[in-house]
Amino acid sequence: MSGPFERYSDADVAALIAGYPLAWVIGDAADPAAVCQLPMIGEYDAAGRLVSLIGHMARRNPLHAHFTANPRALFLFSGPNGYISPQHADRRDWAPTWNFAHLRIAAAVAFDEALTDAALDALIDAEEGGRARPWRAAELGARRDKLAAMIIGFRAGVESVHGRFKLGQDEQPETFRAIVTHHPDPELRSWMERFAARRNDGGEPK
Repeated sequence: MSGPFERYSDADVAALIAGYPLAWVIGDAADPAAVCQLPMIGEYDAAGRLVSLIGHMARRNPLHAHFTANPRALFLFSGPNGYISPQHADRRDWAPTWNFAHLRIAAAVAFDEALTDAALDALIDAEEGGRARPWRAAELGARRDKLAAMIIGFRAGVESVHGRFKLGQDEQPETFRAIVTHHPDPELRSWMERFAARRNDGGEPK
């Protein structure tokens, strides 16, 4: 049976990936050349469940050769996190802690040259969306094709998702309210309130 920090929804997974897209991509934890950070975009089925991650990497990245030989990969997404002081809790008899949210996703990587443009555009659209004048890759002109030739797109089919969202679910209501009132990180406060609202409503993650 999962504990309170392992109870989360498909929407929580999607929100964390969208809000914190830079993931550690691990092919072999024992080989420093087979570990790097890459921004990723989630793909979801009709029910909202994560089914794959798409991204791109330089062809000269050692992970290109590694995943061509062995597609097994681990993606680590780190979301909001922060130290929680007894001062934030407004209690001197309370031990400090650290709140955080993260995902561990096991997947199989498949490179696809035909996916390169779509992977680039998906990331650009996600990061440029909402700007008054969103940038588009076409603005690079002739340089776009030259730069695109140096990278390759890939899709990672998701095999398992394990998350841990330690966001104050185990705190007493008055302590929780004090932390949300006093903590300086608005993102961490927002995620704490996201899970608190569900708990207060008596709802379970979907």
